[in-house]
Amino acid sequence: MKKALLILLAVGLAASAQATTFVDYGWEDGGTVLGIYPDPALPSIIATNVASWDGAPVNGGNFSLELVDNAESGTPQAFVAYLWFLQDGDEVTVGFYRYDTTPDASPSVRIWGHWNDELPDNPDGYSGSAGGNDDYGTGEGWDYTEWTWTVADGHTGLVVEARTYSGPGDTVWLDDLHIEIPDHVFVQIPGCSPVGTEENTWSQVKSLYR
Repeated sequence: MKKALLILLAVGLAASAQATTFVDYGWEDGGTVLGIYPDPALPSIIATNVASWDGAPVNGGNFSLELVDNAESGTPQAFVAYLWFLQDGDEVTVGFYRYDTTPDASPSVRIWGHWNDELPDNPDGYSGSAGGNDDYGTGEGWDYTEWTWTVADGHTGLVVEARTYSGPGDTVWLDDLHIEIPDHVFVQIPGCSPVGTEENTWSQVKSLYR
């Protein structure tokens, strides 16, 4: 009985030791995106950091991310976060505010993801679709969308996408990216170097992403 109690205590301590880290990013530092698919050279999406005083829609602060469809067909993707050192059972929640004014019509944007177990060495790697949110938004200005991925099958890296559904020239905006991750996960978002959250206090991480 004493041995069983000690085992249960050890399991309880291990579970409580895994903390969740929150990372917020609002494009206030001039960043845009980490990558574009399918054609970064074209590029398939023209990503621009824009300011409220130039008439751009902004949800918080003074800046937001403008995504202009530049692909002839398909659903181009802008990569807004890389996450690695994931472990089976980890839960990763990512969301952002999005803006369009076309209810039930294009342009629209949703949050999606794909596994990349080659991160951080190869940001172009692909280890299968991770799925995402089927919510395309209200099309009535700013609204918030998010998705939670549960890591399984030995995947160690995740790329978070903003997928646009529109035609060439159509435009949507993003702002106020929010990430919730276990504290052993490393994260990279636009405008910032990779951060190992387990090696930083929350105040240090927060200062990097504001």
